[in-house]
Amino acid sequence: MKARFLTTIIGFTLLAGVLSAQEKGLTNNSKSPYIKLKSVNIGDVNWTSGFWAERFEVCKTSMVPHMMGCYLDEDISHAFKNFEIAAGLDEGEHVGPPFHDGDFYKMLEAEVMVYAQSKDKNLEKEIDEIIQVIGKAQREDGYIHTPTSIKEMHNPDQKHEFNERLDFETYNMGHLMTAACIYYRISGKTELLDIARKATDFLYLFFKTATAELARNAICPSHYMGVTEMYRTTGDPKYLELASSLVEIRSLVENGTDHNQDRIPFKQQTKAVGHAVRANYLYAGVADVYAETGDDSLMIAMEKIWQDLTQTKMYITGACGALYDGVSPNGTTYDQASIQQVHQAYGSDYELPNITAHNESCANIGNLLWNWRMLQITGNAAYADVMETIMYNSLLAGVSLDGKGYFYANPLCVADEVSHNLRWSKHREEYISYCNCCPPNTIRTIAEVQEYFYSKAADGLYINFYGSNELSTELNGKAVKLKQETNYPWNGEIVVTIDKFPAENNLYIRIPEWAKNAEIKINGELANSKISRGTYTKLSHTWKAGDQVEINLDMPAALIEANPLVEETRNQVAVKRGPVVYCLESPDVPQNSRVFEYKIPSYVSLKPVKTKFADSNIVALEGTFLKENESSWKNTLYREIPDSKPKTTKIQLIPYFAWDNRGKSEMTVWIPLSR
Repeated sequence: MKARFLTTIIGFTLLAGVLSAQEKGLTNNSKSPYIKLKSVNIGDVNWTSGFWAERFEVCKTSMVPHMMGCYLDEDISHAFKNFEIAAGLDEGEHVGPPFHDGDFYKMLEAEVMVYAQSKDKNLEKEIDEIIQVIGKAQREDGYIHTPTSIKEMHNPDQKHEFNERLDFETYNMGHLMTAACIYYRISGKTELLDIARKATDFLYLFFKTATAELARNAICPSHYMGVTEMYRTTGDPKYLELASSLVEIRSLVENGTDHNQDRIPFKQQTKAVGHAVRANYLYAGVADVYAETGDDSLMIAMEKIWQDLTQTKMYITGACGALYDGVSPNGTTYDQASIQQVHQAYGSDYELPNITAHNESCANIGNLLWNWRMLQITGNAAYADVMETIMYNSLLAGVSLDGKGYFYANPLCVADEVSHNLRWSKHREEYISYCNCCPPNTIRTIAEVQEYFYSKAADGLYINFYGSNELSTELNGKAVKLKQETNYPWNGEIVVTIDKFPAENNLYIRIPEWAKNAEIKINGELANSKISRGTYTKLSHTWKAGDQVEINLDMPAALIEANPLVEETRNQVAVKRGPVVYCLESPDVPQNSRVFEYKIPSYVSLKPVKTKFADSNIVALEGTFLKENESSWKNTLYREIPDSKPKTTKIQLIPYFAWDNRGKSEMTVWIPLSR
């Protein structure tokens, strides 16, 4: 490790009267007045075996040490070195993009979440030493942004903060705030929280006097979520005032852009537009503000935007942000002067290309963060359905099975002839040299997945997702202990065993939208409850130790078609089994053939088969496909269809998230259908 650390052990104190033992959730909404579902405490859920236990183990032993090692090695990344220079501990220039501080804070948050499970003293020591350096890089007035601080060292007489709209200052501070709140909740230590407090105080004073145009520097608004969490953690009312004003000030901007979602006031918006990462972070932050204020106009806008996203702009994997570069409004205006270029854009309705799909990992994670907040606000299982789709598909696709390679973009089809010309690599990279924002975001999210599995309500416990784990928490002041045992998502059989549960409280079981047939038993007897897909089933029972709830979700492989207005997928189907989307990858077709030569018959029978590669257990699907007679397309754009019958061939499909783990390959999610 080339980075230089101070070795003083940081002491800690508690914020008296602010954080009780019941207020340590990933989103600390225990006192949020407009929330239906409350978070369980960080550390209440622990993986025992199965799918997510394997993914977390890879996160702990590979993802976190590998990526933090990159950040601490100045020959690979200058992220931490920038903090050392800004702190006066070294000399040099800032290297890297202006959002690099935020990347590092996300990686620090990932370490914190792994520490929450492992209690590794060496990891704790590394976290605390990093925090010392971050503190030394902060100005006395609370401003912290290493590119600016390093510029000030060389030109102290010039003003450097908020000079460039794309300096991402508030974005970086937002990720600092989130990491600080979480580490405080886990450890009780205040040093990082004190740094975040000074930064939030700086922003409070800055936005008190900033013009609307200057406020537009708040690009990619992770700080909306961060400021709200600072309010929830410290109880300081001026932070909620700041969070609310950040939404309102957007309506004062003149000549706004869809690139930053400020062309029109937020409360007038009805469609998902513009830069997908910035949009989804905005929507998640606004949901946090609603949870504290109950401003119905915010919820009305969010619900309309969500409907637009899920009905016209979201991929089957839960990914979003279809276009590398688009324009807005796209094809819907004669006012040429109003058309603006937008990067990483939501396109027009039903514009969902596959080979050129952008789908930045950060946008997909932003979609997860937003839906998590909407689930907590409403208790509506539709938001959990979207979350689950992201978790098992577009989130996990962003990282290799061994935890050392990462995607920035996530296409749904890769072809040798064209995909090498795309802006980002079609194969995962260990470190994405210019824009490494996605890997730490992916890592911290995988480290936090367990925090989404349960929610607490006034009358009971909600089971949002399924995986083998143990829960130990409190519900309305009474102890709850239970465990899940399942091989989900590879099959739909789940057993929940009660150890402790308040007898008068209800258990709410989520039935996914895809589960056409579901059965619930309590102690071997069918539950006397209405079961509907896409909802929570309420179980009322006088609970006692040893009670078992058996959930059986029928999980056949299904052929999914898209709305015919999605022209890129017309007459094609995708295969989905449970929450997992499958793909056809070139290692699974006969030698000298390509994935594009196959059709899937409508009558296909797909058999789940256990397999393993890259030391990961997965379930593939085997079936008989149809292959066109060999005929080269070289130098050919159009031709008559062959008059010969296709041949039958047995091949397998693998989960989309597992592609590109067996060497260079072609891949497609959507496969032509033969009826």
